[in-house]
Amino acid sequence: MSSSRALVETTDLRVWFPIKSGLVLDRHVGDVKAVDGVDLTIERGETLGLVGESGCGKTTVGRAILRLYEPTGGSIVFDGIDITRLSDAQLRPLRRRMQMVFQDPYASLNPRMPVGRILEEPMEVHEIGDAASRRARVHELLRLVGLAPYHAERFPHEFSGGQRQRVGIARALAVSPRLMVLDEPVSALDVSIQAQVVNLLKDLQQRLGLSYLFIAHDLAVVRHVSDRIAVMYLGEIVETATKRDLYRAPRHPYSQALLGAIPVPDPTRKRSWAILAGDVPSPMDPPPGCRFHTRCPHAVERCRQERPELRELAPGHRVACHLAESIPTPIIPSLAPHPPSEAVAKRLAAYAARRAKATA
Repeated sequence: MSSSRALVETTDLRVWFPIKSGLVLDRHVGDVKAVDGVDLTIERGETLGLVGESGCGKTTVGRAILRLYEPTGGSIVFDGIDITRLSDAQLRPLRRRMQMVFQDPYASLNPRMPVGRILEEPMEVHEIGDAASRRARVHELLRLVGLAPYHAERFPHEFSGGQRQRVGIARALAVSPRLMVLDEPVSALDVSIQAQVVNLLKDLQQRLGLSYLFIAHDLAVVRHVSDRIAVMYLGEIVETATKRDLYRAPRHPYSQALLGAIPVPDPTRKRSWAILAGDVPSPMDPPPGCRFHTRCPHAVERCRQERPELRELAPGHRVACHLAESIPTPIIPSLAPHPPSEAVAKRLAAYAARRAKATA
């Protein structure tokens, strides 16, 4: 899907990591095909959620888009510029416009530097402003992410996990980027803190006009923050759609399995969907045809021999499955309307009555 509004567009993106053998000859004996033919588009001002099981290549896609990993093949176009083969010197002016927030907020911050220096460093690297304006910018950034100017004197170990992630977000914002790759930005945080950080990211996007690539495995979080969602399996995109279409009518069997596995906060409700069997194949030797056929309950002989194209079934909804039209769309139990039980309804009513009496 190409668009004149696209900020990022990858075409047939491949990132293979070579496997070497031998101490002397160092022979090339194979490749780990972490990303193998990914087409993605991120529009200006939108959040694209990228989901899938651990090891499917999500983080590799994000780092390849930022050229932290060198692509093996395909192309990456950022803001109309093909950055696939740019040298480090040519790429450096563009680094300001693309930044990353890492999964572990503590490991991504220098423990020997106070937060003020951590935030100033990217501005110094890109020669932004003088010393006085950079210090003022540090205080502005801390306020922007919900911290106070006096936090600039503290070291990373003096902060909680949520506060450290706020510092990581502030560091990414220091050079005024247009794209931010968020690699599992809340997975290492407590659930209550996750909501705060997610709301902060949404607020910053609205205020600053940012575009996000939101990498995650928590489908509930992705549903809350994303405009569109891409589902990834074993180095390939198997489905892309708006969040409304994906959560209401997933068409790929893998997407259906992911959504069906969302925990239901009700012990009385039974699971009525199939659980995936088998393990994810090795990216060193992916199966022929559809890579999901070894675990798919609907697979036929064609799936084992012919690799499916990512084709459009409806406007904005693309699926890489030969049988997408014939596979029934399930009602995902965790997303279906479900009224509370009578006992729970009574407790909620009693709680509401107490609150109303207390505030009267």
